[in-house]
Amino acid sequence: MQNRNSFSFLFLMLTALVFSNAVAQQYKDKPFSQDYSIKYYADTTKASLRQIASDRNGVIQILAKEGLQHVYDGQFLYPGTVEPDRTYRFMKDKNIAAISEYQDQLIYLTDAVVMSNAWAGTLFSKHTLPKATLFAGGNDFTFLVSDGAGLQLIKDSQNLWSGKLPDDNIVALAFQSNANQFWILGLKSLYKLSVGDKKLTRALTGTDFTAFDLTSKNSKIIIGTTDGYLSFDIATGKQTGTINKKLPATRITAVKEINGKVWFGSNAGAFALRTDGKFDYYFGERWLPGNTVIDIAKGPKNSALILTTKGVGQINFKSMTLEDKAMLFEEQVRLRHIRNGFNATLSGLKNGNLSTGYMEDSDNDGLWTSMYLGGEIFRYAVTKDPEALQNCRESLDAMERLYTVNPVPGFPARSFERAGHMKELHDIERWQHSPEKEWDWKSTTSSDEIIGHIFAFGAMAELVDDPSMKKRAIMLIDTVMSHIVKNDMYLIDYDGKPTLWGKWHPDYVNSFPTNVGDRKLNSSNIVAMLQTAYHFTKKEKYKKKAFELMTKYGYLENMMRPMSLIGKAPENADDHAKHMSDGWNHSDDEMYFVGYWGLYRYAFNDTLKAQYKKQIIDHWQAERPEKEGAWNIFTALTGTKEFDLNEAVWYLQEHPIDLIDWVIKNSHRKDITFLEPNFRKQTTKEVLPPDERPIQRHNGNMFSLDRNNGNGASEHSAGDIWLLPYWMGRYLGVISAPQK
Repeated sequence: MQNRNSFSFLFLMLTALVFSNAVAQQYKDKPFSQDYSIKYYADTTKASLRQIASDRNGVIQILAKEGLQHVYDGQFLYPGTVEPDRTYRFMKDKNIAAISEYQDQLIYLTDAVVMSNAWAGTLFSKHTLPKATLFAGGNDFTFLVSDGAGLQLIKDSQNLWSGKLPDDNIVALAFQSNANQFWILGLKSLYKLSVGDKKLTRALTGTDFTAFDLTSKNSKIIIGTTDGYLSFDIATGKQTGTINKKLPATRITAVKEINGKVWFGSNAGAFALRTDGKFDYYFGERWLPGNTVIDIAKGPKNSALILTTKGVGQINFKSMTLEDKAMLFEEQVRLRHIRNGFNATLSGLKNGNLSTGYMEDSDNDGLWTSMYLGGEIFRYAVTKDPEALQNCRESLDAMERLYTVNPVPGFPARSFERAGHMKELHDIERWQHSPEKEWDWKSTTSSDEIIGHIFAFGAMAELVDDPSMKKRAIMLIDTVMSHIVKNDMYLIDYDGKPTLWGKWHPDYVNSFPTNVGDRKLNSSNIVAMLQTAYHFTKKEKYKKKAFELMTKYGYLENMMRPMSLIGKAPENADDHAKHMSDGWNHSDDEMYFVGYWGLYRYAFNDTLKAQYKKQIIDHWQAERPEKEGAWNIFTALTGTKEFDLNEAVWYLQEHPIDLIDWVIKNSHRKDITFLEPNFRKQTTKEVLPPDERPIQRHNGNMFSLDRNNGNGASEHSAGDIWLLPYWMGRYLGVISAPQK
């Protein structure tokens, strides 16, 4: 009895330890701050914008050369406009030169007064600077007014003090409430004015000052210049360090602290200083109507208002969990990205207008749909949500029809579409007429399609508890793999010839030099596919073929070759090998990792499984600099303790919820470290956050910095880009359900 109790105690301790380790590798899904933009475009032929402010009621008002303006009818992905503000009609005869916010109310500077419609209109304090364009509010309705040359301190229409800066032009004013003093920024100097003793004191000299604000609870002043910014410590009265030029853009046009975060405007977008000393960069129409920033102000509900020459970008911050974000993306896919059951891109947009787009065909309809289907399978496995099951069913219908819409037994089409529109589709020469007269189908199916099919069908056969869907998935695995084995490890098209990429025969695979990636990739993929087929059908032909390829033809050796050896083909290689190895191929990464599901999960034995784990982790090590959410979470499949969970969560959190292909530019930035050209095409030392770089699928280079063409012409689907890694993470238990 004593031994049995000791054994039970040891078992419980070991179980607790294992559970503890598992929990340590799980991200607890708590709310984070998701940023997104609501844009308001101005008619630049009718309004020359100057300043922006908002009040406690959420009213956003803009001063233009032509008078007061306000924003109208904007929401996320559906921009509003900047329109003349006629809501208070008797403001039209006021010669308003500046607007601001004071005690959470809108206030105005005219050629004669500081005034407001708040406080029952009692604020009406006169000044005597008819060309005044600058003002700031102090304690107890004291205001400092300037016309760029002179200064006037007023209260209740009384002139308390007048003066000017020696040999300098004034560009901005601010008030320090805890010291009851104003700060005055000139083009080349910084002064302070004490309200108590009316003493004007120079605090700093410099050059090319443009904008400033008090920050860090009135302990610091940040001054923007035409080439960077500097920090001034109020307590010591000295500049802190040297001017900071390691910025996304160095020509500073605006500085504003909002909710403890310092924002900068520039001639190339806006950026906010993070706690780690780096910047969140907001460039392009993902965030702003224009990139030349004029003014920045605190906005309603924890937002920042970025006024540009072309309108307003309201950067909002919303608290949400990863599951909240997932459900937003689930809706995006179903509303705009389901074409004949496929996961499709919305194209043909006119400057991001979602109502103008159409769902386009793709070379990889089967692959993108496989990845979306995989995500929905994991979602259903975790939640048992009938909506997820129906999404799976509809995508399976599309995938299954790829095999029946064409006349070739066991061969899946790339895509299908209604007949009569070939000239409007991509790659006209690849489209064929279907035996079904109302339809056409796309030929030349590639290996990346097939590995996607097998991944999704295998996951469905294992994880979906609907008997009919499970049976159909296994049948489709058997169908395509029987075709490949029967045709000597080739995918045979309608013309009786192998497709360009559907080749797994040793004569093709081993024709590549050992350091060319396709030799390793094709070996890994075909073994994964044969294992999956055997696992679900138990047909010996698949197991026999897999072991033949691994032992007789060296596919296992190919698979286990370290990623560090992959590079350019040697000089004596043929042109095809050289073409296939001119640089790192990120589509290959996608094929590898999608294939790792069947390779590891359905391994023939534990010895192979251990070797596969070594292969997967070796590949993951090469991919780590990209912080690619999907590859990190696929790696968690192996049970390894380290798979960069934090980086995977970073990818999911930092990914923009606006998936429109806006023009993006980062190559001009001075706050990132560039690398010399290299085989992996890694452009910078550290990868940028997803919301600062072009939208792309997992087969793109995460170190791509710019997108120069087709501004706002298409919207990607979140199905493969985001939902697959999220729901897979949920299924594998490395991401928790939302935490209260």
